[in-house]
Amino acid sequence: MPTGFLMPATAINTATVKNRRQLRFNSLDEIAAEVDRLAACQQVRAIGNWSSGQVLQHLASTMDNSIDGFPNFVPAPIKLLLRMFMRKRFLTKPMPAGFKLPARAEKMLPGETSWETALANFRSAMQRLKSESCRSPHPAFGPMSVDEWNQIHCRHSELHLSFLVPAED
Repeated sequence: MPTGFLMPATAINTATVKNRRQLRFNSLDEIAAEVDRLAACQQVRAIGNWSSGQVLQHLASTMDNSIDGFPNFVPAPIKLLLRMFMRKRFLTKPMPAGFKLPARAEKMLPGETSWETALANFRSAMQRLKSESCRSPHPAFGPMSVDEWNQIHCRHSELHLSFLVPAED
């Protein structure tokens, strides 16, 4: 478990963060293995605006929401445009850093959470993804298969875990 944690004191534009790690996951198992690798480190440096616990809790919450359902915060016209033009991109290409959720989606942003608590929540959410076959619609892209959801979780995890840098990197 990371015992050291360093985070910027003021909010930064995450689209311009240097030294982010380049990650590519092809399965839930690869995401879990990377989180286990981070958990084994003595120190993890967060180079974005969130702590390591917040990053992991956000991933866990999103994984749970993909099963339990998301709040409806995307207006219908935006959903239509996203489904038509962005769905395939979000399934296959890296997610861009610096995206800001609309104010009505603030409840999806993580509060301060310890690494240990977030790690337990992440592992529980990961187990659910592997054992439950029901998925809720994506808040922007609508109904998706388990495989499509897994791809979204891979892209989402690549983005957020790229901001956590083990001391040995």
